[in-house]
Amino acid sequence: MGEGDRVIEIGAGLGSLTLPLADTGAQVLAVELDPAAVAALQDLLGGRPDVRILRADAMKLVWEEALGAGDDGWVLCANLPYNIATPLVLDVLRDVPRIRRLVVMVQREVGERLAAAPGDDAFGAVSLHVAYAADATVLRHVAPTVFWPRPAVGSSVVRLERRAVPPVDVNADRLWRVVDVAFAQRRKTMRNALRRLGLGSAAADEVLAACGIAPAARPEELGLEAFARIAEAVPV
Repeated sequence: MGEGDRVIEIGAGLGSLTLPLADTGAQVLAVELDPAAVAALQDLLGGRPDVRILRADAMKLVWEEALGAGDDGWVLCANLPYNIATPLVLDVLRDVPRIRRLVVMVQREVGERLAAAPGDDAFGAVSLHVAYAADATVLRHVAPTVFWPRPAVGSSVVRLERRAVPPVDVNADRLWRVVDVAFAQRRKTMRNALRRLGLGSAAADEVLAACGIAPAARPEELGLEAFARIAEAVPV
């Protein structure tokens, strides 16, 4: 962060991250739902012009209203609780192109899922949705011992850099239909996935052969490019 950056912080709490962000020279929009935390933030910040406080539920934000007019180069920073981490990240990547980068702390299993590659234990449909929109990197793992009260699980800091264009040229609705069906039953083969899309076994094998994919291949082994080929080859 630095002079001229525009940062939206989700879950500002008592300002432990808000102040350091503002001190870099960035303009900060601090979003917090808890009214007691909002009052404490207002007392702490003392009307600083480089921080705007918005009391709101991040999962219900009207993003264009929150971000206002101006620069599209926003950065989102947050320590996200487990229950909203994945839907919030996916919603922002899909619907808020004005946010070009996300730096989020999440539970370790969530962080690994966001950045997973084909063949990784954590790889799944979420990983593909992220890879379609962004380049995700786990920056570091954070031990439970650095928090108070101490959580039961570790955390990870993940950076997601929005792609200018998706890495595959494919109809998105077709792509996600194939991906969602393929991962609906983990450890099943792609032949079975295509059968669930209405293809017979012979037709499924023909589609997969044309895409250079073995019928016994599993979704967890395939990357975005492979799913794009399948989506284009599956009859509508």
